[in-house]
Amino acid sequence: MCWCEGWFGWFGIWFRMRSQATVCGQLLRQIDLKNHLFGQGLISTRTISGSLSGSKGQKKNARLEALRAQEVAPLSDFLTDSFGRFHDYLRISLTERCNLRCTYCMPEDGVPLTERSHLLTTDEVIRLAGLFSAAGVTKVRLTGGEPLVRADLADIIAGLKTVAGIRSVAITTNGVVLARRLAALQAAGLDALNISLDTLVPAKFELISRRRGFHRVWQGIQTALAAGYDPVKLNCVVMRGVNDEELEDFATLAETYRLDVRFIEYMPFDGNRWNDRKMVPYGEMVERLRRRWPDLERIADRPNDTSKAYRAPGWVGQVGFITSMSEHFCGTCNRLRLTADGNLKVCLFGNSEVSLRDALRQGSSDEELMTIVGAAVGRKKKQHAGMLDLAAMKNRPMILIGAGRRGRPLLRPPAAAARRAVAVRQYSDDASDRPAGTAAGEQRRRSGETLHSDYWDQYRAYYGGRGGGPPEPAAPAPARPAEQPKPTTDRPPAPAPAPSAGRLTHTDSAGRATMVDVSEKPVSRRRAAASGVVLLGPEAFALVKANAVAKGDVLSVAQLAGVMAAKRTAELVPLCHPLPLGAVHVRLALCPERHAVEVRAEVICTGQTGAEMEALTAVAGAALTVYDMCKAVSKAIQITDVRLEHKSGGKSGEYRRDDA
Repeated sequence: MCWCEGWFGWFGIWFRMRSQATVCGQLLRQIDLKNHLFGQGLISTRTISGSLSGSKGQKKNARLEALRAQEVAPLSDFLTDSFGRFHDYLRISLTERCNLRCTYCMPEDGVPLTERSHLLTTDEVIRLAGLFSAAGVTKVRLTGGEPLVRADLADIIAGLKTVAGIRSVAITTNGVVLARRLAALQAAGLDALNISLDTLVPAKFELISRRRGFHRVWQGIQTALAAGYDPVKLNCVVMRGVNDEELEDFATLAETYRLDVRFIEYMPFDGNRWNDRKMVPYGEMVERLRRRWPDLERIADRPNDTSKAYRAPGWVGQVGFITSMSEHFCGTCNRLRLTADGNLKVCLFGNSEVSLRDALRQGSSDEELMTIVGAAVGRKKKQHAGMLDLAAMKNRPMILIGAGRRGRPLLRPPAAAARRAVAVRQYSDDASDRPAGTAAGEQRRRSGETLHSDYWDQYRAYYGGRGGGPPEPAAPAPARPAEQPKPTTDRPPAPAPAPSAGRLTHTDSAGRATMVDVSEKPVSRRRAAASGVVLLGPEAFALVKANAVAKGDVLSVAQLAGVMAAKRTAELVPLCHPLPLGAVHVRLALCPERHAVEVRAEVICTGQTGAEMEALTAVAGAALTVYDMCKAVSKAIQITDVRLEHKSGGKSGEYRRDDA
């Protein structure tokens, strides 16, 4: 009995000493980590002192209370890798589905969709977000696929906003249906949003995304700006020979709007036929922009920013460059990714994943789940491979950084006629990928020039034989001599000569209706004003003046109708280009001498074509609304004198009606 008591006594002493050593080791590791973060300027001395005070023998409950009182979330070894990087930013993919088919994101032969039962449910998303938040995550970004295809997106955002510790919930979207859904998302608590847009040319948008919808994306951007998001981040993947000639056009948006335009270096993913010659490096992009804005200067980035920010004097917004290929930012990476099927990716370019969904559905406790997370984070490498090595590595397609590989193939490029199928092929250096009859383009490719000409060959092939599209040149343009220097604007040649004075611009040589090609025009500030008159007659005028019309306030409703009509001009007038409208002003005034309502509209935009049609459509829409609301009083109401009063901007310069 004495021997047993002695043995148990020594064992108890040893166990207490070992436990104290473990606690001290954990405390020292936490102090070292906090000292590292303090050196990086990420936490304050108050945080460090809170940890040191624990070493003086304070009770566990007192330490917990001190941590709760701090402004920063408690640090967790689970989210700290072996290089001291603490991960407080979680990106959650909600779906693999998308309403676009962008060439750099989705392989041409489609992707396999994961069965719905294998995707994370809304409750599972909220629970996992809560676990990460308890460990120190403060920001969550919802991605896809396209997150707006989730009907319950507003519910997910509202659920995440209830999770303690999550300070910001953001989304990345292609913007196609954003205008329609943003109000509900903002009401649910959406804090920030990124919108992807790779071109400002509607026809090129269709070629890149294999879908139409440019004007809806731009409407979504305008809606986000009007809702007060500041800034709205605009993501643009820059591809040589596809959209790199639009760098200055995108930067002009930052000059005018509260936008953070972020140029992203073209990155390799499965199926996107990445080629280093298509990648435009960060340094080259900055050099190009400085030709236009010599005073473009580097500005301070926030901690852990992936984008290198720049601004020129007088700009409302800014531009940035995401340099994953030419200058990686792995050393400050604080991001983790959760795919739609519940796999944790600790690196965007890494091919190793661990399933949290399976552990979750097998009944693992929170502690067991975080142990899995901690093991995955601990194995994160110091940096990803070089760009040429990345191109050879196996990884998910971009759209499936948020989906599994099980299931049946559902997402396919659109089935269409052979001519159109050729036109939407991936822009590559493979001659088999280009339409037949582009010998000049092949010659230019062999001479080492950029691929702009090949894009325009595809552009013409796409529109050939259809009612719309740019008019064909009257005669083939002569080939440019090899020794002639390339134009400094780096733009393709104009597809057609300027129309003669006696020729209509919206018909081709065969007299068929066609849309004018404005893609070669520079982006500039445009302004247009129009006016019109509604002759009401004495009785209807008196009711409008007294605001006694049975249908309501005529002038207010007509004013709103005019604004809405201007925004819908491209949908109402078949050959009219959709424009990024900056402002629409509609004013209605009573004219007692004529028993009339005078309507005036002014439209301001930054674009490649004028805003005259938008101003005229605003006047017509407002006038028709006045007629509709008063027609029960009199059928003799007349709408008259709808005309352009003034326009400015563009190649044709300024116009003002003589008797205005």
